Amino acid sequence: MSVLFASSEIYPYAKSGGLADVADALPEALKKSINISRVMPLYSFMDVKKFKFYTSYSVKIATIVYDIEVFSLKKNEITSYFIKAPHLSTTEMMYGSKESDYENNDLRFALFSMAIVKLTQELDIKVLHLNDWHTALAALYVKEFALNIRVIFTIHNLAYQGLFDEHTLCKIGLNKKYFHLDALEFYNKVNFLKAGIAYSDVVTTVSPTYAKEILTREFGCGLDGFLNYHKEKLYGILNGINVTRFNASKDKMIVHNYDRNSLEKKHDNKIDFIQHSTLKDPRKPLFVMVARLVQQKGISLILDSFEELVSQNINLFILGEGDKTISQKFTMLALQHSNFEYFDGYDEALSHKTYAAADFVLIPSIFEPCGLTQLIAMEYGAIPIVHAVGGLKDSVYEDGTLCGEGIVYENQSREEFLFAIQRALKLKKNGKKLKKKRVHNMGCDFSFTPSALEYLKLYKSEL
Repeated sequence: MSVLFASSEIYPYAKSGGLADVADALPEALKKSINISRVMPLYSFMDVKKFKFYTSYSVKIATIVYDIEVFSLKKNEITSYFIKAPHLSTTEMMYGSKESDYENNDLRFALFSMAIVKLTQELDIKVLHLNDWHTALAALYVKEFALNIRVIFTIHNLAYQGLFDEHTLCKIGLNKKYFHLDALEFYNKVNFLKAGIAYSDVVTTVSPTYAKEILTREFGCGLDGFLNYHKEKLYGILNGINVTRFNASKDKMIVHNYDRNSLEKKHDNKIDFIQHSTLKDPRKPLFVMVARLVQQKGISLILDSFEELVSQNINLFILGEGDKTISQKFTMLALQHSNFEYFDGYDEALSHKTYAAADFVLIPSIFEPCGLTQLIAMEYGAIPIVHAVGGLKDSVYEDGTLCGEGIVYENQSREEFLFAIQRALKLKKNGKKLKKKRVHNMGCDFSFTPSALEYLKLYKSEL
């Protein structure tokens, strides 16, 4: 069976969030069972000299013919393909600046989707696995061209749907027959994500709980009715992580490697981390947050609870980029509090060092399709503090009997969040109990291996 996994970003070539990590980890987990390859755009910041020219072809969008070049690279037994196309490959960033998305993202990712479908024909692909709105039109093109390809579409975050004005239909050459409620129309706009939902054979989300949540008005982002109509083909499969890349015993990005039997070296990482920061006293509990600075991640709750949080005898470190106003607020707070440091931006190596040093990782998301942060945290012996939603609810438990021990609060309120912090501080004082939880979590399997079996069933039409 030949499978093509399509994503707008794949680690280590391009990354803005967890999608890139999944596009790295899931094909890695599947490569021994099937013939799987990957495809992503060749962005302008990527060095084309690192890749090998594979093929070229043309695609027609509206009345314009675009020349496409495809490059490839085989690494760790997986071939990745890179689409170089006008508009798609000429921008400075993947999707837009910090202030706004690119105005021609509709054309850029329509081109990418069309190029994906053309590549499936070149490679004789039997299963096409699409991810998020950037690839969703490929599902429609497969049906439009009546290709004998099974299409799986994964929603990583329903909040991002690819919404464009009605004139987009003309711009990308789509027949107006697709502009209705059961297809791409969404409150007089064109919704790319709906194409993936409507025209794929199977739709998945990245956790079982999120698959249920998006059928409700609270979490459905305006698509709950549409998703309920298609719920017979909707499945929730929990994400995993690449445990070769995220592995405290082998990670080259951290100062001291350790495992569940040498946790004293985790403390050595904490000492080093504190020494290279503005924080002081590694004996204090270290709470960290590694996240995009968007409201989804519970930033408002952090800000509302901030004074009470830093008034505790703790150190707090936040690593993230995103909303400019939030970033400026954290920068100002860091100047006012000696036990709080904020790093504005994203640094892959620093994130690994942060997990290795942390006692507790804050994940107060308002909603969370899956989240990889809690899995990475537990792999590095840090205890996650999570809001019981989506994939957080499916992967972190406080009862102490299941894999994935952490601290869980049910309601997104300042009182419940601060009570969770108090439970964490109490746990920190009980060194024996804390070590037991760390050892337990570091012995769990947070890889994609179990979930990969579920995807195999979907590829083979066994569900």
